[in-house]
Amino acid sequence: MRSLILLLALLGLSGACHRSKGPSQTLDRYGRALKNRDFGSAYDLMSSGFRGKVSREDYVRMMRDNAREVDETADRLRGKKGSLEVSAEFEYGLGDKMLLVQEAGRWKISANPLGFYDQSTPRNALRSFLRAYELERWDMMLRFVPNTYREKMDVTKMKAQFTGPSKEQMQNLVQTLQANVDEPIVERGNDARMSYGDRFTVQFVKEDGAWKLKDLD
Repeated sequence: MRSLILLLALLGLSGACHRSKGPSQTLDRYGRALKNRDFGSAYDLMSSGFRGKVSREDYVRMMRDNAREVDETADRLRGKKGSLEVSAEFEYGLGDKMLLVQEAGRWKISANPLGFYDQSTPRNALRSFLRAYELERWDMMLRFVPNTYREKMDVTKMKAQFTGPSKEQMQNLVQTLQANVDEPIVERGNDARMSYGDRFTVQFVKEDGAWKLKDLD
């Protein structure tokens, strides 16, 4: 797992060590709540803006329906230390971010934690695809299959493609993708391309408002 990176925005202050504990403590409490399946307490740590859009019931249901993703997030968030200031953006994993804001002097998580498989941009789609692969969520990986091929693909075929005779080849391909996930992506309308490694290219296509992966190599 990649190192956690803390990106800070300091509002005219420096060396405010006593402030740095706030976001760190909130993230640690959030991670513990997720690990303990205490989704009610986790929801209480969300900002009022988020809670105004997502009800407690919907939040708890989504967390329960994505147990593996919740565990992965909890493991990466808990116990991570760093220098945090007034406002904070917490980057972890393959570019995942947790945004924190202060409300009435207390830190709250502002980012949407339910977006495990975001497809709003080509890069987010790629990161989501890699997450689904790491967690062996073959059902989720179907989301990234373009409509042209979707009718010919199902969960069983998707699993076989990545765990069958070509398993080692696919593992090497995914590892190369992970190492190059931040390479430049060129978008042209509903198509996008990202060159990576020595000779590979990821081709993306946007369908029904969601970016999908048309070709990995």
